Amino acid sequence: MKKVFIGGYSVTTSLGFTVKDNFDKLLKGESGIRVDHYPDLYPEPFPASRIDPEEFDRRSAGLQEYTPFERILILTLEDLFSKVQPDLSSQRTRMILSTTKGNIDLLKNDPEGFGRERIHLWKSAEMIKNYFGMAASPHVISNACISGVLAQITAARLLRMGTYDDIIVVGGDMLTEFVVAGFQSFMSLSARACRPFDKHREGLTLGEGAAAIHLTVNNEQELSPAIELLDGTSSNDANHISAPSRTGEGLYLVIKKLLENFPEEINYISAHGTATRYNDDMESVAIHRSHLETVPVNSFKGYIGHTLGAAGIIESVFSFESMKHDTIIKTAGFGTPGTVQKINITKENTHAPVINVLKLASGFGGGNAAVLFRKVV
Repeated sequence: MKKVFIGGYSVTTSLGFTVKDNFDKLLKGESGIRVDHYPDLYPEPFPASRIDPEEFDRRSAGLQEYTPFERILILTLEDLFSKVQPDLSSQRTRMILSTTKGNIDLLKNDPEGFGRERIHLWKSAEMIKNYFGMAASPHVISNACISGVLAQITAARLLRMGTYDDIIVVGGDMLTEFVVAGFQSFMSLSARACRPFDKHREGLTLGEGAAAIHLTVNNEQELSPAIELLDGTSSNDANHISAPSRTGEGLYLVIKKLLENFPEEINYISAHGTATRYNDDMESVAIHRSHLETVPVNSFKGYIGHTLGAAGIIESVFSFESMKHDTIIKTAGFGTPGTVQKINITKENTHAPVINVLKLASGFGGGNAAVLFRKVV
């Protein structure tokens, strides 16, 4: 089977519009979450991780025919293509779009007159494809919060089959009234910045952002150091529409299968880490059952919030930077362990060899996914 490498990546969040901007702030422990009044989202102040609106408008000034969701994808892809140049005119180069809600806000608010068709995710993917002049038809993956990891798994499998030479995985989600109202209805939002895995956590914080990863079988386009996507798997709890399995069975089976195929020594686990009781507890159970309780674990959601369909891609990009710099970022908001099983949550930035990284994701509908990355040294 062909090996799959990371050719390049880009990211846009409340921390900045470049990979460097984002990782520099992560190293400094700076969070992009702010408690503020967002009248377009909710009538009362609440914490959220939002992209700087003025800078966003400045950078996307020439993109007014596109929705905010489409604009953030275009900006993120433009940054990626400034660093890597896959042949977009080739049928052997494909884009996979990962998102949870896309242009869902157009159901209620469409002051610019984009039209009902733009609500469809395939239409947004088509708009992005046409903007960049891509020849191959795009693919869309929307499977709640595992979408970003599942998109990478799908891309790797297509590349190994020899169907494509290059795949661009891009994910994004924007904060909208629909999204905020939905999570408020679950009473799952924290009144302050989220605190993953902490005893005093109160719930999750929502965020918006986008990221893009170039996956390739072309060794000439590898990063330095090279990062290989070894494998990925997914499962479903078949347990509850919004709550994860209390036993962590689905996530445990995903990890078990990965480590059976690749018995690597895991140096670091990038958890889903939403700071909700059921998710954090479930992850702690699955990690403990997998005998990985001593491996350093972190969550990035205390910095950028939960970015939904973009989370798995954004957090993978941050993990690549951890591999590059041999640095595991501390978990913002974590102080006192508060999960049913003890695991090794990072309290401070840790400098150590980061060779093999396990990225986890879980989501509504009982979905679980994991992907394993290796730094080639």
